[in-house]
Amino acid sequence: MKTLTGKTALVTGASRGIGRAAALALAQAGAQVIVHYGRGAREAEGVVAEIAASGSRAHAIQADLAEPDGPHRLARLVRAIVGERLDILVANAGIAKAATLEETGVADFDELFAVNVRAPYFLVQQLLPIMCKGSSVTLLSSLAARAAVGELSAYAATKGAVDTLVRHFAADLGPRGIRVNAVAPGVVQTDMSRFTRTEAGRAMTLGLQAIKRLAEPEDIAAAIVFLASDQARWTTGTTLRVDGGSQL
Repeated sequence: MKTLTGKTALVTGASRGIGRAAALALAQAGAQVIVHYGRGAREAEGVVAEIAASGSRAHAIQADLAEPDGPHRLARLVRAIVGERLDILVANAGIAKAATLEETGVADFDELFAVNVRAPYFLVQQLLPIMCKGSSVTLLSSLAARAAVGELSAYAATKGAVDTLVRHFAADLGPRGIRVNAVAPGVVQTDMSRFTRTEAGRAMTLGLQAIKRLAEPEDIAAAIVFLASDQARWTTGTTLRVDGGSQL
């Protein structure tokens, strides 16, 4: 169903994984999609080509969101393409580093917060001038924000911060008619979760979940499209768990 026809969307970290699946799903629903990438230029162009082949429009743009001015640069590039209207922002780009408390260094800690928290914060700030009544923002949270899973304490703290931002952004932007939500995936088969390719990793993951299959990026993309659509017009300030019933 072309529920997003005429809409413009930006998906960060859209060259692979959940971001790629979200970009393709938004395009399938009719949106023009800006495909952001940090390093995967070839992969991002592949996403653009796939969207174009399906009859929708897309553009690939690069920005390093670990840099302090990365969100500001990305916002300028987006405005140059879409003009004065952005309907959908999916702040998907993120990094994860597994380490114990003793192993976690200051540089790793700071990079996690720079990409996972600072970047979406300032990207929302910089794109506000071209967002309007009916626009939506979706941030990426995680199962790790509410459950201790693996050696991910610093990463989990960034996702807890995202859940907090969702509530504050939703309260601040609600009077403008802008909705803000997050999706919180469990373990998804992406490059960030390579351990699911082993028997032990698969068994561990399935042991967490009520639904006994491994999640695909498309499972998360479907929830992102829902939150971007008018079907979620009365949903804001929430973190939607899309985790197969993990850690119930």
